[in-house]
Amino acid sequence: MFRRTFFPLVAAPLVAAPARPKAALIITEYRKNSHADVIAGRLLGGYEYNGKRVQPRVQAVSMFTDQTPANDMSRAMAAAHGVSIYPDVRGALTLGGAGLAVDGVVLIGEHGNYPENEKGQKLYPRHRLFHEIVRVYESSGRAVPTFSDKHLSTDWDKARWMYDASRRLGFPFLAGSSVPIAWRRPEVEISPGARIRHAVATGYGGKEAYGFHALEALQCMVERRRGDESGVAAVQCLDGEAVWNWAGAHPWSLTLMEAANARSQTRKPGSARGNAKAPTVFVIRYRDGLEAAVFLLNGHIEDFNFAASLEGRAEPVSTLMWLQPVRYYSHFATLTHYIEELILQKREPYPVERTLLTTGILAAAMDSAFQKGTVLETPHLDVHYRAPRESLYNRGPVPEPEADA
Repeated sequence: MFRRTFFPLVAAPLVAAPARPKAALIITEYRKNSHADVIAGRLLGGYEYNGKRVQPRVQAVSMFTDQTPANDMSRAMAAAHGVSIYPDVRGALTLGGAGLAVDGVVLIGEHGNYPENEKGQKLYPRHRLFHEIVRVYESSGRAVPTFSDKHLSTDWDKARWMYDASRRLGFPFLAGSSVPIAWRRPEVEISPGARIRHAVATGYGGKEAYGFHALEALQCMVERRRGDESGVAAVQCLDGEAVWNWAGAHPWSLTLMEAANARSQTRKPGSARGNAKAPTVFVIRYRDGLEAAVFLLNGHIEDFNFAASLEGRAEPVSTLMWLQPVRYYSHFATLTHYIEELILQKREPYPVERTLLTTGILAAAMDSAFQKGTVLETPHLDVHYRAPRESLYNRGPVPEPEADA
């Protein structure tokens, strides 16, 4: 006889989602369209990347803001996302306790009411805030992956100290611009080991704040050349008519400037010389002999472009590093993705040495400009590193702009 056996219904055990790494946000100023808005805002609320909506893979748990202007967003955003505000860097990293209590730190030292020095450099407190972070690491006996937005400092010695501290304490360190990992139009990459004869980047904006972006556009391409990166031997910065005098004496720069600008989507009718009323050029001589130039051409273009002449290729290779010009500025989604990768994987997705070197080039260029275009030898910029073999720029679809843009 067949007898039915009854088993009690037991609910399947719930599998807990893995805990997300905890991150502290150290910010100079958090207002709409600031770097804190477009980076920290994504770490708090998620973002669109490669055609998909991504929920934060890192949990922002604490925040310190150095300044709180009248249009501050930090308090409202922190309340909305359950993030605690602390009065100092130490509190944000220790969560008010005795030792380090987070798994990663995101330093966004861009925007805010800070003075400028006599060279026209805005004195953001990146080194000061980073130093306070390092003090917590030292007193806690451990350190965690750390990101620092844009160039490391206006001062080479301070920038070098920041880099050396990361190596001394052994924590993964990432820094820099969103430009190298933005979309490229067309999709172009320099093959590892290519022989580059000359290279040019073109851009716009202020000499320091946007000159840095143009330098990173240049460096992320030329670092892939034969022999890897070995640093920069000399830097010069020229302004006004001296730009065209120098370019006329170095015809390769004009050829490559035109090739780069041909990729621009904002180029005005007419010539660069006619449109750019106050041009700037950074002239860079690398230690291995490569010569390169960065032109800032306000009035002619409003984007960042690159061109290079390669051995074995008749025509220059060139591309536009495209940034979404309206809110929500989705090139920062790519940067946020790699910040999360830094913290999750506990390794640098691309070399921080790139930004160490561009920081040093920019500081030397600002010194050269202050000294009326003097050529400055830079033996201290003996920065060696190998570029990643893979290409990390964004190949996904561009998200639609926000409705309130």
